[in-house]
Amino acid sequence: MSRGADGEPAVNQDRAAVVLVAALLALSLVQPLYPREQILQHLPTVPALAALYRIAGRCVFSSLGLRMLLAFLVLHIIGARYIYSYVPYDRVTDALLGRSLSDLLDLHRNHYDRFVHLAFGVLVLLPLAEFGARFGGMKRNWAVCFAVAAVLGFSALYESFEWGLTMVLSPGQAENYNGQQGDPWDAQKDMALASLGAALAAWPVSRAKSLRPTEAGGASLEPPSSS
Repeated sequence: MSRGADGEPAVNQDRAAVVLVAALLALSLVQPLYPREQILQHLPTVPALAALYRIAGRCVFSSLGLRMLLAFLVLHIIGARYIYSYVPYDRVTDALLGRSLSDLLDLHRNHYDRFVHLAFGVLVLLPLAEFGARFGGMKRNWAVCFAVAAVLGFSALYESFEWGLTMVLSPGQAENYNGQQGDPWDAQKDMALASLGAALAAWPVSRAKSLRPTEAGGASLEPPSSS
């Protein structure tokens, strides 16, 4: 995938976006509400941001793909601040609309974690498809299929990781990290929402310019046809 004549400014903008998200992460750690749980939530966040900064402009992801990953990290940073189960979206909607979202939709638990699992499927599909096209030599439709399968796999691995934590943490710490909120089917619902997000994003991602040759004949993540 070529950056074109404006490649260097685009790389600088991508790196600036990573730095902004890193700054948001730092701000979220000021006067933490749940210090130990928040640190545990962010064990993968710092290396993820460092990796995104390093690969910006290295033809791994398009600018759009990289920023979709950053958008997911922003959602995660917000969730980790309140260990997901206590994200105060009801206070926000009550201030804006005069009624809480839970009252409007008759919700009986905090659904921010469910929203983030859905967003995971939507936001990571394009960068995963770009990765498959770039490093797996996959054509557009196969790259999207690979990305959908990867979302399912990553979601299952994450839920397995959460299950593993319950084996080593105290019951209270495990509940705070996992955010089940008393739902025994929480893991299955989370995986289903990630799958739904990927399914919803599949068609738009398959039309992404970064997965097909450019009209000008420049480099693309999609491999050229053998014909």
